[in-house]
Amino acid sequence: MPHRHARERLTKEQYRIMREGGTEAPFSGALLHNKEDGTYRCALCGTPLFSSAQKFDSGTGWPSFADVIEAGNVELRDDATHGMRRTQVVCKTCGSHLGHVFDDGPKEIGGKRYCINSCALDFEKGK
Repeated sequence: MPHRHARERLTKEQYRIMREGGTEAPFSGALLHNKEDGTYRCALCGTPLFSSAQKFDSGTGWPSFADVIEAGNVELRDDATHGMRRTQVVCKTCGSHLGHVFDDGPKEIGGKRYCINSCALDFEKGK
């Protein structure tokens, strides 16, 4: 579902990524090395998406999570852009592109790797 006023609420980079399906450069995101306890929320609408308890260092250059806080908060879509078959992760509330999910995460924590753009997330400490 489109989010009204997205252009006014997001930076140019956030808009390019979240509303136009772009990606940030690897190892450039502000939340990549964040190790604080808390909740990662959609930067546009505030929907809770990921917990710091599910975050791990994948070495890929983007924040990576083993799972979402609640399955109903994201939508998974087929993505065949750039000559690849991937699964896109979208905020269910506002329809913003967040990143992609892959099946190459650590097996001991479920085998998933939600590879998410830092600028698509806001971090809330302690929750």
